[in-house]
Amino acid sequence: MTGSKLYHDGYKQLSDEEKGTYLGPERLARERELGFWPNRVLTDYFDDTLRQRPESLALAAYRMETGEEISLSYAQLNQRVHQIARQFMRLGINKGDVVAFQLPNCWQFVAIHLACIRIGAVSNPLMPIFRAREMEFMVNRAQAKLLVVPRCFRKFDHEALAKQLLDSCPKLQHLLVIDGEGEHAFAAWEQEDDAGAQLTTQLQPDDIAKIMFTSGTTGEPKGVMHSSNTLLSGIAAVQERLGLTGNEVIFMPSPFAHSIGFVYGIVMSTYLGVPLIMMDIWDPKKAVELMERYRVSFIFAAPPFLMDLINVPVLKQHDLSHFRLFMLSGGPIPRALVTEAKAILHASIATGWGMTETTLATCNSPAQEQHSVESDGIALPHAEVRVVDEHNNEVPRGAEGKLQYRGSSLFVGYFKRPDLYEVDQQGWFDTGDLARMNEAGYISIVARDKDIIIRGGENIPVVEVEALIYEMPQVREVALVGMPDLRLGERACAFVVLHPGKTMSLKEMTDYLSKRELARQYLPERLEIVHEVPKTPSGKVQKFVLRKMASADVECA
Repeated sequence: MTGSKLYHDGYKQLSDEEKGTYLGPERLARERELGFWPNRVLTDYFDDTLRQRPESLALAAYRMETGEEISLSYAQLNQRVHQIARQFMRLGINKGDVVAFQLPNCWQFVAIHLACIRIGAVSNPLMPIFRAREMEFMVNRAQAKLLVVPRCFRKFDHEALAKQLLDSCPKLQHLLVIDGEGEHAFAAWEQEDDAGAQLTTQLQPDDIAKIMFTSGTTGEPKGVMHSSNTLLSGIAAVQERLGLTGNEVIFMPSPFAHSIGFVYGIVMSTYLGVPLIMMDIWDPKKAVELMERYRVSFIFAAPPFLMDLINVPVLKQHDLSHFRLFMLSGGPIPRALVTEAKAILHASIATGWGMTETTLATCNSPAQEQHSVESDGIALPHAEVRVVDEHNNEVPRGAEGKLQYRGSSLFVGYFKRPDLYEVDQQGWFDTGDLARMNEAGYISIVARDKDIIIRGGENIPVVEVEALIYEMPQVREVALVGMPDLRLGERACAFVVLHPGKTMSLKEMTDYLSKRELARQYLPERLEIVHEVPKTPSGKVQKFVLRKMASADVECA
């Protein structure tokens, strides 16, 4: 691609009323020329399957706390989508209004998003782990008009919190509670017999379809805006690269309120017209049972989910012969995990890189297994990536630098924060990752900017060191963080989870790393054996927690 078709910078000059729905004319023209935007919305694909195979399985949802399991065909799901859409309309939810929903992986999550598309509302998924501080900020920032929550999930009273938000969030007018009672009850109307005419989808391909907040670990959470076109533009490319077909059965362990779960669970399954299998609380043993029963063929998730799967003690007792591909992304990927998982699952392991703002941007195909061991993939057809220095000049192949992205799946802005939308005139977005690119164009993520450890003025390659430690046979998980040091600024501290019955000392670890010819200044200078490393529900290691632990010099074992 050339830089002749410039992205529009005018987003920054828009009024508050315009900031939620804007795409610059230069980008619109460029995307039309490139042809990756399908100019459809998700319900178009849903309706295709509904017409062709109305009785086919659309989804199966398992609730861990109750053991309840519900399966819905496309016809059954469609009925519920229309019932929900009509109820939203009776509440006064109109095109462009924001519907926030703080739900675990459940059928209602899928149906609510499809209902929002039907009426032209904007979906605002919120992670179930958020509490009062995060929820008040996000509901207010998104200016949500309606909030949907479970009554109780994982022993937390979401209904009580949501009622508080009705008082503290001026724009929030309505509350619906799944499994609730009284005026806010969701179940009071979801089963009603409504035989009215099918609704005509109101959402247009370039309208804002979703606002998803980033975690906010380095500042206030940012509401990443995507249109249907940006969300869907990379799906066909991923399908082709991974060889996915209409015969897949997708299992999604990552939360739907996270980009991976949303795009490669809900969007991908609907786009392909294939079943989506889900559970509300991650449990690897139960996951394996569901994989066997529903003949799951494909999973897309972060490395901790794969680690948990291959360590299920009864794994060999289950028939997983239909499972053929695990797409690995969403965090640093230990290369030894790829090799180990392939041997245990007898399936292909593909690796890739992406983020909420870009969706999946690079990816290896199942036929490129050696690349999956060595890299985080090559750019998909709808995308470009480059590695640059501090002046945004491309660095030589093999050198470390800032990773930038340009492509059709790039988000269209941060809701109500146009000042943070740092996309240059050529359309390049600074991802915040550090990476290397080899001569063939395959990238390898080195670290996040915020995860860099600088020891005596020299950057420690965090991902490389973690990958080498993971190769030690006694290691199940590892996370490397910086700890303060008066002389050198920082030193490296390794938090390690061991396999049952195994032991390891700092000297054993450093001796192993030295034999692997790791530079002396990169060696960890402290080892903490822990039972687990803290993670988000999407599987990302919460390194800020580990940095606090290392800084406080607390007992971690």
